[in-house]
Amino acid sequence: MTGPISATNSYHLTGTNGASTIRSMLGDLAIVHMSMLGALFSAVIYHTISGDAVIANRVSQVLLRLYLFVLSPLSFIFPVIFYLNMFYTRYRTYEGWNRAYVLLRGTGMGLLVFLAANFLLTRDALMPRSFAIFFCIFLMAGITGTRLITSVFAKKLQSAAKQSGVDRSARQTILVVGGAGYIGSLLIRKLLASGKRVRVLDNLVYGDQAIREMISHPDLELMVGDCRNIQSVVAALKGVNEVIHLAAIVGDPACDQERQAALEINYAATRMLIEVAKGNGINRFIFASSCSVYGMTDYTMDEQSAVHPISLYAQTKVDSEKALLSACDDNFHPTILRLATVFGNSPRPRFDLVINLLTARAFQDKVITIFNGQQWRPFIHVQDVADGILCVLNAPLETVSGEIFNLGDSRMNYTLAEAAEQIVRSFPDTKVEHVENQDRRDYRVSFEKIRQRVGFQCKRTLEDGIHELKRALVEKTILNYQDPYYNNLKYLQTKSHTTHANGADARVMAAFVNQ
Repeated sequence: MTGPISATNSYHLTGTNGASTIRSMLGDLAIVHMSMLGALFSAVIYHTISGDAVIANRVSQVLLRLYLFVLSPLSFIFPVIFYLNMFYTRYRTYEGWNRAYVLLRGTGMGLLVFLAANFLLTRDALMPRSFAIFFCIFLMAGITGTRLITSVFAKKLQSAAKQSGVDRSARQTILVVGGAGYIGSLLIRKLLASGKRVRVLDNLVYGDQAIREMISHPDLELMVGDCRNIQSVVAALKGVNEVIHLAAIVGDPACDQERQAALEINYAATRMLIEVAKGNGINRFIFASSCSVYGMTDYTMDEQSAVHPISLYAQTKVDSEKALLSACDDNFHPTILRLATVFGNSPRPRFDLVINLLTARAFQDKVITIFNGQQWRPFIHVQDVADGILCVLNAPLETVSGEIFNLGDSRMNYTLAEAAEQIVRSFPDTKVEHVENQDRRDYRVSFEKIRQRVGFQCKRTLEDGIHELKRALVEKTILNYQDPYYNNLKYLQTKSHTTHANGADARVMAAFVNQ
């Protein structure tokens, strides 16, 4: 979901994890040791030039032992301090004084901690003042100098690449709106693996945990912003070739809790994205809708069937679909994907989804409650959702332009009671309780169109998703499924705010809602 942060903060996710971070940290550690050795020799030369050869000889012996047995172990302080000061993350996108400030602050803080540790831990082996002064000078010069040289060299390479016609920025860039969420965090991994450049617009209302693993990838850019803020949207769409719109307040309970925000994020922001995308000449636009638009029916629904939304969430999806299809022309080619009910593990797990929730309860409580067990739902694994989006993205434009596709697999239609049976197979000691409630959603869906037109079929079964969730719970990679972080409604109630940062955004959204 893209939420209420109005200022757009764009930075390339490079260097916090992975091999590039390790290389950078080892390089800085090498600079620290070179600065120590340089300070050692400089201190000896200083005392020699001063005419005190005895003191120079004594200082050289003391400093050599000090370096080997005291300062070398303490040197690991610096990479840690540099990491905490964003040397390996956001610093790389800073320019001018901002860059200099981060470097000086981080290096200065490292020196202070280093000197304090030497004083507190090894008072009988304190470094001489001459050595400390030279070390500070060399370290400041080394840390700032290497980065300055690297920056200049990188700019020259970029300039040479532009002149040779192989500028990386000319490669295809795909904007994923809401790319840090349950589906988006998987999708961006697949896009990057396929060689795409990816820009994500997301307010990180659920944090950046789901995409933190990707921080070392040079082709991923994160723009922190609200899809309801016109400045954020314009900035995000600049230089983009294609858009995948996943941002939404997802689910009936969450939409009922945040009705105004649901209207704005799920519908009005879509209208604004359409207008800005068309103004930027973006021709391919993929929109994540939902099979819940079919509401309640005794028939198997396909893309030609009439929709009967019975919730605010479904209604916002229907309204967005209409806006997209009415905007379709020779230069703007939207594709609508009506997603089946999603399940399975993800970098940002969700336990407000029926299969995921029932699996967690079977594991922990040994009791699951099935509401309206004879109602039908189509299901799709979250990995298959990402694969389906990629399949449509790579399809010929004339095949998918202006089309609606149900995204799922006809073999994955189950009653809720049948889904419960699948869970009991994995957790034989589970007791199943059947209850009736007011939820009237009941629909089976045909997915033949996407299979025939695009060639997409699901690869993963309900059993696959249940087993992977069970494994995550057993291995404790998911500690507490009841944590509000895993539940959209609970998280919005306890952690999040969906109000506007300024009145101008509210007025813009009101205009789009009322059009």
